[in-house]
Amino acid sequence: MKIVIIGDGKVGHKVATELSEENYDVVLIDQNEERVKKSSNTLDVLCFHGDGADVEILRAADVQHADLVIACASSDESNMLSCLISRRLGAKHTIARVRNPVYFHQMDILKEDLRLSMAVNPELEAANEISRVLIFPEATKVENFVKGRVELVEFPLKKGSPLDGLSLKDIYRKYQIKILVCAVQREQDVHIPDGDFVMRTGDKLNMVASHLELERFFKAIGHISTRIKKVMIIGGGRLGYYLAKQLVSLKMQVKVIDKEYAKCEDLSEKLPEVTVIHGNAREHELLMEEGIQEADAFITVTGNDEENMLMALYAKMQGVKKIVAKVNEENLSSMVDSLGIDSVVSPKLATADTILGYVRARQNSYSSANVETMYQLMGGRIEAMEFLIRADAKYLDIPLKDLPIKSNNLVAAIVRGRNVIIPGGNDCLKPGDSVIVVTKNQKIQSIEDILSMALFQRPGAEGKDAVRNEL
Repeated sequence: MKIVIIGDGKVGHKVATELSEENYDVVLIDQNEERVKKSSNTLDVLCFHGDGADVEILRAADVQHADLVIACASSDESNMLSCLISRRLGAKHTIARVRNPVYFHQMDILKEDLRLSMAVNPELEAANEISRVLIFPEATKVENFVKGRVELVEFPLKKGSPLDGLSLKDIYRKYQIKILVCAVQREQDVHIPDGDFVMRTGDKLNMVASHLELERFFKAIGHISTRIKKVMIIGGGRLGYYLAKQLVSLKMQVKVIDKEYAKCEDLSEKLPEVTVIHGNAREHELLMEEGIQEADAFITVTGNDEENMLMALYAKMQGVKKIVAKVNEENLSSMVDSLGIDSVVSPKLATADTILGYVRARQNSYSSANVETMYQLMGGRIEAMEFLIRADAKYLDIPLKDLPIKSNNLVAAIVRGRNVIIPGGNDCLKPGDSVIVVTKNQKIQSIEDILSMALFQRPGAEGKDAVRNEL
């Protein structure tokens, strides 16, 4: 599959890195000569220096034979134009990064004329991610599958938790709630655990279940859910706008602080329900005056990662219960755990997940299961993917305990009709099922990739890995 990426910025470079590691034929175009040289030396991709909206550059990159063109340069207009020209030249599919709210709100009209396969908005993706965390404040990260009917939540095990010292089998037996712990991060190690795995303080759990079952579970272990009512957002850019708009629709009281007067004026006009403050949030006196100590949640989404982390730490010192910081740089996000910041969101990673999910869906569109949704967890060391099972799959109606599933792979949930099934060894896959698979250190394209096909006719012990921490 040939993929041309226009723009070697944060999103473009991340996508190019991931796709080149998965052995796609990747071509990268950027106007910055130094970036192009660096990527040419560090990535297994073909690089071109030039304007991605230039027909001659696109022809030189062989766009006319591309299966997919991903335009993620800094300019929305350039991205849309690049996609339009690429389709005219013969590219089969195009994706444009479009950040401007004015353009994005009209995307349903523009997509047809521009012949876009998809438009992605990093700030909107990040706002969606933050909103999910505020709806479920016990979690540090929440991802949705099957149109929100299944949730994967990240939950840190803190000192004094009743789960400390219990094995997964003991937890399932004690609480009798339909959840599945599909991944655990313990210090620098990542595990896809079995039923004998014992929880410890400091573990970071990833759990799959329906929203209702997760609420029941948190209540059972003593986490009384407190609804977020008052939210303070630092940063009135695109992300701050999208987030404030979503939170107001959820009946939350939102206050936005930004040091640029023009942004404050624009926000006030677009979102009259939001309290907008012109000021520098680095000045602690301002935060105290505006009621940081009464806030239920503090969200810092400025364009400076370091400032976001410092302001988040100050909010933690003031006793704010829920704190979210935008951090795009991977080397900084790795510091978050040691600093005690609840949740981190990265527009770059959220956008990359969306694009990579689309690429894999195109790649396996003729296989027995389509990729519908994909998320990277724990710094990309774990992937969670949603597949839609087709009627021609060879593994239908075979109990999971008899399927030869490779190690470090887990069938975490099955959605059949309106039912969310946390699978046991006797459950089977059926046509039309939505199946969530969690995998470690692998880039799987389809469910067949987690099966040892040589063992397919001889069910054995390896298949038990799929359900080894079942209820």
